[in-house]
Amino acid sequence: MAEQERMVEAILFASARPLTVRDLADRLPQGCDPAEALAGLRRSYAGRGVVLERIGDGYAFRTAPDLSFLMQTETVEQRRLSRAAIETLAIIAYHQPVTRAEIEEIRGVAVSRGTLDQLIEMEWVRIGRRRMTPGRPATFVVTETFLDHFGLESARDLPGLAELRAAGLLEARPPAEGMILPLAPQEADDDIGATPPPGDFLKDD
Repeated sequence: MAEQERMVEAILFASARPLTVRDLADRLPQGCDPAEALAGLRRSYAGRGVVLERIGDGYAFRTAPDLSFLMQTETVEQRRLSRAAIETLAIIAYHQPVTRAEIEEIRGVAVSRGTLDQLIEMEWVRIGRRRMTPGRPATFVVTETFLDHFGLESARDLPGLAELRAAGLLEARPPAEGMILPLAPQEADDDIGATPPPGDFLKDD
């Protein structure tokens, strides 16, 4: 058991992305149980500076959340998101899987192709299954890269409205009918703003 934990530990440390149980099984010698090794490693790393986290269907070593302040720097993030992109990302995260038409209905304005292309290029959003409706429109969902960036195990861990308002991230006004997020129509898609830090991408300035 200790040896298979060592092997899984080495694989995860060397990987640039979260790995699933199946990924690990493909790399381990026959007879190893990656799920058992992962459980052992999570226990071993609990409470340490580096912890083993589940991200979507994968696993990766990450800095303990309470020590993240030690990793902060004052450098300026070069990648920027428009206000439209931030709102579109929030809608996808909370309503996924969601079509482009549904995004536009919630925002109240058209979504440019460039906005969705930017989110896809950043690997925060990907195209999901097509709806079994006339025209079979594509849907959009957030990716494991998005979950990893914001420290979420799954989209179910996104904060609720009460938490967002308590943190001052949303105005204390009721959402419009049919909306989960109180997002009002904003400026055109060329209204550029800085990429938000984790937890701030829903801020309604």
